[in-house]
Amino acid sequence: MVGTASTGLATVSMLVRVQQSRRTSNEIRDEIRTLVAEYFTSTFTAQPFVPGESTVPVSGKVFDHSELQNLVDSSLDFWLTTGRFAETFEREFAKVMGVRHALLCNSGSSANLLALSALTSPRLNDRALRVGDEVLTVATGFPTTVNPIYQNHLTPVFVDVNLGTYDAPLERLAEAIGPRTRAIMMAHTLGNPFNLSGVMELAKKHSLFIVEDTCDAVGATFEGKPAGSFGDLATTSFYPAHHITMGEGGSVLTQSGVLKKIVESLRDWGRDCWCPPGVENTCGRRFDWQLGDLPYGYDHKYVYSHIGYNLKLTDMQAAVGVAQLPKLPRFIAERRANFARLYDGLKPLEERFILPEATPGSEPSWFGFALTIRPGVGIDRLALIQHLESRHIGTRLLFGGNLMKQPAYIERPKRIVGSLTNSDIVTSNTFWVGVYPGLDNQRLDYIIESIHEFVK
Repeated sequence: MVGTASTGLATVSMLVRVQQSRRTSNEIRDEIRTLVAEYFTSTFTAQPFVPGESTVPVSGKVFDHSELQNLVDSSLDFWLTTGRFAETFEREFAKVMGVRHALLCNSGSSANLLALSALTSPRLNDRALRVGDEVLTVATGFPTTVNPIYQNHLTPVFVDVNLGTYDAPLERLAEAIGPRTRAIMMAHTLGNPFNLSGVMELAKKHSLFIVEDTCDAVGATFEGKPAGSFGDLATTSFYPAHHITMGEGGSVLTQSGVLKKIVESLRDWGRDCWCPPGVENTCGRRFDWQLGDLPYGYDHKYVYSHIGYNLKLTDMQAAVGVAQLPKLPRFIAERRANFARLYDGLKPLEERFILPEATPGSEPSWFGFALTIRPGVGIDRLALIQHLESRHIGTRLLFGGNLMKQPAYIERPKRIVGSLTNSDIVTSNTFWVGVYPGLDNQRLDYIIESIHEFVK
């Protein structure tokens, strides 16, 4: 009897110790988050700048422990498609951009495809773009601003750009509008908004859709209003080069509930159902629809109203974006400050270079600092770029230059309005250097000194 009591007491004591050592999943998560912050501190330490040895990139991701913590936290959910972080980001990012709806997808290029494809939806009835309709754009740009026009069997109409602002001359856009012109799709180049008041006036006059490619311009404003909130649709990118990053990722912005549903459908396989992943019967009528030639009661989760794709992103990507978003105001301010330092330092070379300038009425959220060598001044762009690269200073051309000269577009159907003189100058004479928040004054001054030295 005594032995049994003793054994029982020992068992109770052991159970108490087990209970004391057992931790909840939330306690373990908290410890993991603490360890991740320690890992960040020990691993991602800033290195001192050594001129001629350290790299000066044009762009890059800027982050701290919070992005790593969110990324790991999301992975512990093992909810690998869009989830709680995506919902949070879409809601908060829409507020930042001044729109009702922000829809995440897997890249800025996919966002462009979704945005323009949405304008071909039968849901838009007589306003829907049809095969052969025209979309105005600029000849100097990024390919995936133009590619959705071709992918939807529409016809691009190309116009030239202004040097310095790299936006389309309003009078050239007006001249380009023809009987089949239905939309304008252009980028806010290098973070500098195009003439939104003038473009929106043209759109109203001619009943045109507007798609703002805002991938390079998150945080820019025009007449005090966010770029990306003017058009019917807008797009952003969260690639590491951009203002905030998810690694990969993008979004489509709109004020319209109708366009929101169309974009969601196109992004989510083309399905008619709007339930988020893991949710069923949001409409309350899952087996109570008769659509197309399908039998009554066909599962609404498997009814397809558009020729769609799967262009969603993961919740782990969105988790990084949630940590980045509060940093956006600082990132924008630092980009503007870095731009101003480069401008002041390179202004003495204005006789040799066309310096970048803001579109009237805008406050850019600069993506890069563009320099166009003035024709006839005796500076060879390739030699200058090689000089900078030899000093580990990164450079980029202005994307595809005049796309009419690119192999992919030479044989494609198109309409060109006016000469593309400035686009050709951009192709041969323009390049840009970085202004992203990872560049400090030492690196910026090194860029300035290196360009001055080459010119001398």
